[in-house]
Amino acid sequence: MAKTKTAFFCQNCGTQFPKWIGQCSSCKEWNTIVEEVVQKEDKKSWKTDKVAKQANKPLRVSEITQEKELRLDTLDQEFNRVLGGGLVPGSLTLLGGEPGIGKSTLLLQIALKLPYKILYVSGEESQRQIKMRANRIQPNSENCYILTETKTQNIFQQISTIEPDLVVIDSIQTLHTDYIESAAGSISQIRESTAELIKFAKESHTPVILVGHITKDGTIAGPKILEHMVDTVLQFEGDRNYVYRILRSLKNRFGSTAELGIYEMQGSGLREVNNPSEVLISKNDEDLSGTAIAATVEGMRPLLIEIQALVSTAVYGTPQRSATGFNAKRLNMLLAVLEKRAGFKLGAKDVFLNITGGISVDDPAIDLAVMAAILSSNSDIPIEKGVCFAAEVGLAGEIRPVQRVDQRILEAEKLGFSTIFVSKNNKIGLKKTGIQIQKVSKIEDVIAHLFG
Repeated sequence: MAKTKTAFFCQNCGTQFPKWIGQCSSCKEWNTIVEEVVQKEDKKSWKTDKVAKQANKPLRVSEITQEKELRLDTLDQEFNRVLGGGLVPGSLTLLGGEPGIGKSTLLLQIALKLPYKILYVSGEESQRQIKMRANRIQPNSENCYILTETKTQNIFQQISTIEPDLVVIDSIQTLHTDYIESAAGSISQIRESTAELIKFAKESHTPVILVGHITKDGTIAGPKILEHMVDTVLQFEGDRNYVYRILRSLKNRFGSTAELGIYEMQGSGLREVNNPSEVLISKNDEDLSGTAIAATVEGMRPLLIEIQALVSTAVYGTPQRSATGFNAKRLNMLLAVLEKRAGFKLGAKDVFLNITGGISVDDPAIDLAVMAAILSSNSDIPIEKGVCFAAEVGLAGEIRPVQRVDQRILEAEKLGFSTIFVSKNNKIGLKKTGIQIQKVSKIEDVIAHLFG
């Protein structure tokens, strides 16, 4: 029986060392030496007796049989949407996010609702702490088993006993295996523990969800290969000062990465927001300048968002350009278009832009709404209620068409808007609509319609 052998390698140049040192003597880089497994111990990390080992043979593409992929329904519409329809058997999903944003709460409430057998493994909290959270979410659940353990060999022993339909690990940075002689959370421990979980998931067809810590830069802690090893990478984000949380997909081998899930943090857990447009648009009876509504699309879901702009005279000489939830470079480009093509002198004024609700949008279809909000604040003339925008603006000041304009129009009509500004070149397939579709070709036409 072979014992585990490890060595130390530089992650920058690959030079091997017999022990850890602070600086690589080959490439002179600091803190790049990590422990790597050279030879593993011949032990089984989990029960594989039922799995027949067969050598794979190459097949022609035409010979490969394709069956409909069965998915595990999580009973959470937002979570299912981001995953692409549910959890795929044998898949590994990594969920990352800021500390305290609600990752453990989200997975625990999914585990408590499911009628399947769930094993929730926590390496950070005790069983009593988890019980306190469960009492707030859903006190009575007969299918969720809580295990506080960090050693992978013990976890697989309990998995063999319980035989769960879903395994949740909170978090991967707390796990350690006997095959690696390093601290939990190190690069080699994270990689080896994940490899063992992948082997278990693929051979037993049991989906596994991992919780991952993030660094101060916002990236998932550990080696970058961790994100390559798993099937799906989800990002749970939001501002603690807001009650809304956003679930995004950064990588998905079984679905689209453009989908978006929105939750509202409450005392009893996270509530699914099925109609986020009503949440992201403030209910103000007064007409306020500097506010415009944009029709955007996230994945398959159309959203109406509120954009606020504030234009004021620069007090400190150099004008400020600040954007929250919007690309600052694109804001500078739109301001240059307004100054060059529309004749508005904004070079000596501060411009602040904010997308309400604490969300970030990179859809170019909100360009026209951004410019309308800036012009409204600059002239202190409010935009009429019931008006929204869905168009991209080019450098020549032309209004460019956007994709899936029909969905944007239907969402605006559903929420009671009376007029929507779109590009003249957009092909609209809707026959009858209760909303007025205003087609424009350049920014001057929009200014004439809105501000006379």
